[in-house]
Amino acid sequence: MTHGICNLTVVPLRKEPSHASEMVSQILFGEHFEIFEKVEGWFRVKLAYDHYEGWVSASQFEPIDLDEYTKLNKEQYCISFDLVQIMILEHSLFSIVLGSSMPHFKDHTCRLGRTAYRFEGNVKCPEKLQTTKGIVENAYMYLHSPYLWGGRTPFGIDCSGFTQMVYKLAGIRLKRDAWQQSEQGSLIHLIDESKQGDLAFFDNEEGRIVHVGVILPNNQIIHASGKVRIDSLDHHGIFNQETKKYTHNLRLIKRFV
Repeated sequence: MTHGICNLTVVPLRKEPSHASEMVSQILFGEHFEIFEKVEGWFRVKLAYDHYEGWVSASQFEPIDLDEYTKLNKEQYCISFDLVQIMILEHSLFSIVLGSSMPHFKDHTCRLGRTAYRFEGNVKCPEKLQTTKGIVENAYMYLHSPYLWGGRTPFGIDCSGFTQMVYKLAGIRLKRDAWQQSEQGSLIHLIDESKQGDLAFFDNEEGRIVHVGVILPNNQIIHASGKVRIDSLDHHGIFNQETKKYTHNLRLIKRFV
């Protein structure tokens, strides 16, 4: 077994080969990966989408061969565009979430390995956007989602998982962590030059980038902090109107569109 694909709604990617280990990310339905190592029913994998690594339980994915993995890497990806929708597998039903991948999608059917799934929901195969309006609209779909370390779904998401998924819906690949995303895109030198859809990055006292959000019009930002929320943004950072305090220190701004 050298490759796999997620055939469940969402699967935790663990730091170590144990269900008790920290969840560092999540694998959504239809996302595929390369397998490197096996330890007592766990596999160390690297996701094809963002090259993120972690451990996944052997019981929580479907094996695929190298040929299928290669085909998926070359294919224009399609994704579910409903917050939650029903997937049909033979005579049974289960749910998938916003941003799930739909491999080989055609005529309301996607295929994972040798298994066909029927899907009647909203599917898009996004090309890279030429405007930023769609990115902001995508961000609003996650509004009020609770914060979850390692999360990538409307039912729990972290700051960089949020920005990654917002851009995935727009056909733009971002890496997984905030510091990794800060190394992508084009640098915007002044906040007055920023546009809606740009990403703002924030650092801690040690100077490490630890937070990211999507810039909105009218000096606002949408980001995952406690929940996906909208706050004020200026050259100092994020200002929480409820607590009347700055919560994050602005480090830099990047543009991807």
